[in-house]
Amino acid sequence: MTSVVRSKSSGAGWTIAAASFGFMVVQLDVTIVNVALPAMARDLGGGTAGLQWVVDAYTLSFAVLLLSAGVLGDLFGARRLYLAGFGLFAAASAGAALAPSAGLLIAARAVQGAAAALMVPNSLVVLNFATGHDDKLRARAVGIWTAASGMSIGVGPVVGGLLLSFGWRSIFWVNLPICLVGAALTLAFAPVTPLHPEDRRLDLPGQALAILALTGLVGGVIEARPLGLTHPLVIGAGLLFAAAAIGFVRVERRTRAPMLPLHFFGNAGFDAAVGFGIAVNLSYYGVLFVLALYLQGAHGWSPLQAGLAILPLTLTFVVSNLVSGWLIGRFGSRLPMMIGGLIGAVGYGLLVTLDARSAFAQMLPIFLLIPFGMGLGVPAMTTAILAGVDHAWSGTASAVLNAARQAAGAMGVAIFGALAANGEAVRGLHAAGLISAALLLLGAALAWRWIAGKPNPAG
Repeated sequence: MTSVVRSKSSGAGWTIAAASFGFMVVQLDVTIVNVALPAMARDLGGGTAGLQWVVDAYTLSFAVLLLSAGVLGDLFGARRLYLAGFGLFAAASAGAALAPSAGLLIAARAVQGAAAALMVPNSLVVLNFATGHDDKLRARAVGIWTAASGMSIGVGPVVGGLLLSFGWRSIFWVNLPICLVGAALTLAFAPVTPLHPEDRRLDLPGQALAILALTGLVGGVIEARPLGLTHPLVIGAGLLFAAAAIGFVRVERRTRAPMLPLHFFGNAGFDAAVGFGIAVNLSYYGVLFVLALYLQGAHGWSPLQAGLAILPLTLTFVVSNLVSGWLIGRFGSRLPMMIGGLIGAVGYGLLVTLDARSAFAQMLPIFLLIPFGMGLGVPAMTTAILAGVDHAWSGTASAVLNAARQAAGAMGVAIFGALAANGEAVRGLHAAGLISAALLLLGAALAWRWIAGKPNPAG
């Protein structure tokens, strides 16, 4: 059995690399732009606050189109959609690098987000198909895939800071060779994924309502922090989400070929994995945002110093991702999700020990515990989703998970950012830590109760 696994692993290795390149460039662009906003504002005008939509347009477009992109991959072939994502991402990156105005830059970022939505769920489908029915190999592959994400999130601000010496436009030009290598690896090594069975077709009403619902949810959350919960735009976004979500459920119940079968949510393991993902992303991205405020506000550090200080929060994630793949192969998804949730809860809880006088040595153990716990849990959560659905639905299932996580991350930034506003960085950090610890304990409980244990033998 070991020789079989090794043979499959060596054969799938280049496909795993191809899938990881896509996730890497998508996550890199989540963080690399932040450090360049002041330089963009000086060059293009409009102020840093106005250019915040350079970040938000990417986040919004990415989140709201994930579900549709996953469904399209299932219908027309994940490898084909993944390659299209690389091409669109490269073209949009060139458009952003050449943008003569803030408006065109924001538009190019929105297109980048759409390309990212094509790439993330479909890269996971390509990876899932390449590993066949071998649970152990899939677990290791997902660990590497998520490790690539963690590495890019961590190095994004640092790489962005270094590239600024060549001008802010260089942070977009760097995407082109990454996309070229990723597309070349995909064409050379990734298997052609099967098209969807003939009994499914494009559910246009469901697609439209899903996009409207996610736009209302994520757009409202993004604008809630600067505008406040009572602003008419935020209230309108909430109403749009509620109306579109109700309409979506009704349409999906009645149509013969739904884009998202609602019975997915009757599967306790699927629901638990999605709930775990929501808890992880809401906590992590919310706390990451508050930590930046804390380090720069309470300690007076520069953005680059703060970015380097937070680097362990992402680099440790890479190591634990790889450990998680080994644990999943031996014990299934439940154990690493439980252990990861408990370790993450301890790390978040320890944030209450920090104040304006805390030395970096006091912060470092916390900055190591949080990502280590998350890195154990995330590959296990992703593997549980893939193992729980038929291959024909893997793009849709992974898109549901990633859309929920993206929305949760935006919520975390909005909620925790509000707690730390008006010079309350320390108090906000403490509140964010306690809330996050509770969420991770809940995630561990969900895993203990509803996630399956030891994996099935290789097929």
